[in-house]
Amino acid sequence: MEFIGVLLFIILIITAAASISAVLRDGRGRLPDRSEPWTARDLPDNSCWTLRAF
Repeated sequence: MEFIGVLLFIILIITAAASISAVLRDGRGRLPDRSEPWTARDLPDNSCWTLRAF
């Protein structure tokens, strides 16, 4: 039983270290270049909150 507990603890430590490393390596995430202004492009003009009859 102690073996399973120690194994789970080691897996928990490795997972936490990998998560922290991934967050620190990625920084603020992948930001798009700011050369082109943001546009809605082909999004629909109407609202998505329309009622539907099922």
